[in-house]
Amino acid sequence: MELCYQLPVLPLDRPVPKHVLSRRGAISLSSSSSLFGAPDPRQLSQRRGAISYDSSDQTALYIRMLGDVRVRSQVGFEPERRGSHPYLGVDFRTLHTGTIPARRIRRLFSFQRHLLSSRLLRGAPQLNPLHILDEDYCGQAKCMLERVGSWNFDIFLFDRLTNGNGLVFLTFNLLNQYGLIELFQLDMVKLRRFLVLVQEDYHNQNPYHNAVHAADVTQAMHCYLREPKLAESLTSFDILLGLLAAATHDLDHPGVNQPFLIKTNHYLAALYRNTSVLENHHWRSAVGLLRETELFSSLPAEDSIERQLGSLILATDISRQNEYLSRFRTHLDENDLCLGNASHRHFVLQMALKCADICNPCRPWELSKQWSEKVTEEFFHQGDIEKKHKLEISPLCDSEANTIASVQIGFMTYVVEPLFAEWARFSDTRLSQTMLGHLGLNKASWSAMEPELNFSKCKIT
Repeated sequence: MELCYQLPVLPLDRPVPKHVLSRRGAISLSSSSSLFGAPDPRQLSQRRGAISYDSSDQTALYIRMLGDVRVRSQVGFEPERRGSHPYLGVDFRTLHTGTIPARRIRRLFSFQRHLLSSRLLRGAPQLNPLHILDEDYCGQAKCMLERVGSWNFDIFLFDRLTNGNGLVFLTFNLLNQYGLIELFQLDMVKLRRFLVLVQEDYHNQNPYHNAVHAADVTQAMHCYLREPKLAESLTSFDILLGLLAAATHDLDHPGVNQPFLIKTNHYLAALYRNTSVLENHHWRSAVGLLRETELFSSLPAEDSIERQLGSLILATDISRQNEYLSRFRTHLDENDLCLGNASHRHFVLQMALKCADICNPCRPWELSKQWSEKVTEEFFHQGDIEKKHKLEISPLCDSEANTIASVQIGFMTYVVEPLFAEWARFSDTRLSQTMLGHLGLNKASWSAMEPELNFSKCKIT
């Protein structure tokens, strides 16, 4: 059975128990709009990146195509009810077998933890998360972490050397390297538990949006934090936020995109009013883990951490790409970015996370090619599901109309190049030039391969 067929369903036409409203996975942590903000739904339904654009702007049109939430066809789909959805329904009996403490139930409500719940209830052996670092933290992995600031860092090899626990080891190492554990007096047991739970809540069945991607983004974020402009101005609090946002930015990703959730009437789309659906869910899931582990319970700025973490994660919404890029370009044109200003530093962190999130085309070819294949596999998998259920196939998800090369060339041209060109204006360093160099070479490689891939597709057809 396909992974996304098993997403848990919380019917919106039934009363929501209080304990469910406070849990972290797959639902808002609070129904209060005062904590997270709730703009006018009429404005939300009309958002397309928060800026207007000319109809001839191909970059804006491409971004709008990727993030467009308007649904032209919802054939045969009614508002979602438990067990009634043709492929998102799930048997909730596994969550209520026997007497399970309320805390554990809350932990089982995320997409990933729901899939694990049946194994837990059958008595399958569990790993002890508090000893996982010592068990898998081998010498080769330690050697690799000595070069964690290298842009050539091979996250795939690192994940294999750590037995699939790369996100835990890498994030822990970076927090320690920056002195954040000691500075903020983070409890080691709580921190390790938090990192293990974060890693568990990524879906390793996803070809792309999994814990390895999160580790890769965290490593890229580390590279950006070390750039002179940022290293000279960012506070320890900024660095802590940046690393945590990178590690959790795709938490509990179901392996399908926002338009898919909207056109299947998924409850997450209704919950977040069709706006930044996945990003809101990633944020709320991360906040839920922070609260569950009480990692920052001793810090007076706990609420501020949650809000700013959300601001960073929400910036990764591809449908808002033009909004952030336009603002960044304006700051650079007017030369008015002041990194002594906390709001300006936070905006730069948002741009750094956006770059880290889509930096795959800027990696060396051997790494970039693997990521390209994985993300396209995930796109095509979604397209196959849509085709099977007679839904309109989402852009870039039709394996018969697209190739890896065509998907990557379009993405590089309209999304990656404009963003990294502005980042290079802001931070004109050796790293920026290296990234742009790899980007150009990788795009040329895919362009050279495109005719061959198209020919192969025609022969198969």
